[in-house]
Amino acid sequence: MTTDDEKMREAADDKMISEAYERLINDYLNSRHRKKVDLITKAFNFARQAHKGVRRLSGEPYIMHPIAVAQIVCSEIGLGSTSICSALLHDVVEDTDYTVEDIENMFGSKIAQIVDGLTKISGGIFGEQASAQAENFKKLLLTMSEDIRVILIKIADRLHNMRTLESQPANKQYKIAGETLYIYAPLAHRLGLYKIKSELENLSFKFEHPEEYAAIVRQLETTKITRHQSFEQFTQPIEHMLQDMGLDYEIRERVKTPFSIWNKMQNKHVTFDEIYDILAVRIIFKPKNRRDEVDDCFKIYTALTKIYRRHPDRLRDWVTKPKANGYQALHVTLMSKQGHWIEVQIRSDRMDEIAEQGLAAHWKYKEGEEYSEDESEMNEWLRTIKEILDDPQPDAMDFLDAIKLNLFASEIFVFTPKGEIKTMPADCTVLDFAFSIHTFLGSHCIGAKVNHKLVPLSHRLSSGDQVEVLTSKSQHVQPSWINFVATAKAKAKIQAILRRGQREVQKAGEDLLNEWLKSNSFEPTLAVIDQLVKFHECHSREELFQSLGEKTVVLGDADQDELKGKNKKKTESSGGGWRKFVPFVKSKKAEDEQQPELFIVPEKFNRKKPVYLTDENITQFLFPDCCHPIPGDDVLGYIDNQNRIEIHKRACPVANKLKASYGNRILDVKWDMHKHLFFDATIRLGGIDRRGLVNEVTRVISNQLNVDIRRLTFTTEDGIFEGSIDLRVHDREDVHQIIDKLKEVDDLKEISQIM
Repeated sequence: MTTDDEKMREAADDKMISEAYERLINDYLNSRHRKKVDLITKAFNFARQAHKGVRRLSGEPYIMHPIAVAQIVCSEIGLGSTSICSALLHDVVEDTDYTVEDIENMFGSKIAQIVDGLTKISGGIFGEQASAQAENFKKLLLTMSEDIRVILIKIADRLHNMRTLESQPANKQYKIAGETLYIYAPLAHRLGLYKIKSELENLSFKFEHPEEYAAIVRQLETTKITRHQSFEQFTQPIEHMLQDMGLDYEIRERVKTPFSIWNKMQNKHVTFDEIYDILAVRIIFKPKNRRDEVDDCFKIYTALTKIYRRHPDRLRDWVTKPKANGYQALHVTLMSKQGHWIEVQIRSDRMDEIAEQGLAAHWKYKEGEEYSEDESEMNEWLRTIKEILDDPQPDAMDFLDAIKLNLFASEIFVFTPKGEIKTMPADCTVLDFAFSIHTFLGSHCIGAKVNHKLVPLSHRLSSGDQVEVLTSKSQHVQPSWINFVATAKAKAKIQAILRRGQREVQKAGEDLLNEWLKSNSFEPTLAVIDQLVKFHECHSREELFQSLGEKTVVLGDADQDELKGKNKKKTESSGGGWRKFVPFVKSKKAEDEQQPELFIVPEKFNRKKPVYLTDENITQFLFPDCCHPIPGDDVLGYIDNQNRIEIHKRACPVANKLKASYGNRILDVKWDMHKHLFFDATIRLGGIDRRGLVNEVTRVISNQLNVDIRRLTFTTEDGIFEGSIDLRVHDREDVHQIIDKLKEVDDLKEISQIM
């Protein structure tokens, strides 16, 4: 590059950086935060100098990333100078020679503490090892409990990384998108950041399933005019009603996100055309008196029910009982004149801002002209998560699932015998309630009186129940309790108590093993113990020690043969959780040939390049039982502990955990198949029963399409039938062709492929 070219590029970079920074400052000056522009400018200049000469994968100067994160923190979350400065400085300690002490000396202890928290969790939440992953997640939660702004800035950082994910290789895209869906979107949801949560979900969906995403976006565009006409017709009488009430209002058309639509299509086994709640209506009003906003919501609701018939079971009142994250609105579902149910959300301007920006928006409505950040209101929901940190599960996956239980839980309100209200997750039991009050109460719970009626400890509570817990000193924690408790806290406490009992048994088992190894002249190394773990089909050393301690496993001659290498080599995983792929071929020739060995990932394997599945090499990979991918599915690879490659659908629940927990082991996988092999697929059918329908279905599949039917199952009740057909197909294209043909059969109303 010539010197002139370098100068031109430098000038263009400076212009881009200056414009981005000016936009940030203008947005900050338009907020009601105390104006500390000098501090923000100081942080910007410091970060710019620290990252000088460094570029992102996209090619733009690195400083553009901290500016973009600060912009999200300011404009989309609504935070002030402390958070903006921390966002500008969030990568300085990790990526340059500056230390946290340097930040503290220049910007004070609060900003240094937040930057330190962000640095601790900077390498993605999750490491290579499960234990490291759990430790990192604990670190994140502990830092959050010190200052909630750490997680808010981390969410902003993740949002910008997702917005610029194109420049990353595919395996990194799957890792980052999976981690985003598994952790960051639920965190954003729990903090009330609905707009950000939706964008995180959509971007994850776009990178993991680009074709499905593009198809839904196209369909939304195609139906846009019709949808807008429905909105206009539906809202016209509502407009007149709101004007007559003399309200200052705005009516918005809210369209379901592509991710929400796709999720519903997967869960309900329906097509895009069968989703009727794509359109919703939002009424946002400015109350004349802030104290009357709740009453105004109900006045609007009452007026709406005079225009349209309401759905009797679809009134959601989060106005008088806001969600834990501060969300307030009144949701009602009304029948339009076109015969469709349409949800209407009624909220004040204050409620709307809290819904968009989360708890950060609370500050905007405090008394006075200007305000400073005060995170105390935002720490309420962290209390339950902090309790789990007392004794987290040793397995990182279980630990994350426990956290997610709390993140996703919808709430009910339960009363103590003294009339105090306790907020509990929906579906919780008497035992959950007992543990929420005290561990001792939960450990010795034998049942309860719910609304003065005696019930067992597995009884599920409903909103409004009054609960008196009954205990007995002779009662002790039972392993079966884990099967019916619903809260993360109860699960964690039960497992901790059970583990304490197991530790003694495991210690006895470990002593037995060491004694046996010594008496048979084997070194008690980890490699030797792991060999026996695998031989006895245990998942961990602890499980082997437990089995030995309980005498369900007794060591003998077979174990000696195994350690001396005399046993025949197993061809399948002892866990039985996966299978070597055996394709169905048109000739029997392949059955007589010896199956090739599984592919083992070499040490210097390039994980950035895609792995291609071909007709020749497909038997060298593992296909787990959790999902059954076929050519044409969006798939990825996962390098297991023995360096073999498992193939998963990208949407598989197990794959979602793997992406979030073991991102460095994820591979981009592509199909390169040529319709030589056959794969299993199942199609679900539903419709109106009539004579000859089954014959017609089989004739379409077998005669017209020449596809083998392996099994056919139909049940009929009151003139409605449901059924499934197991087929052998070449790829996803075959499945789509079969579904399209079956749609031509009269009285078939529902046709979908079972995932």
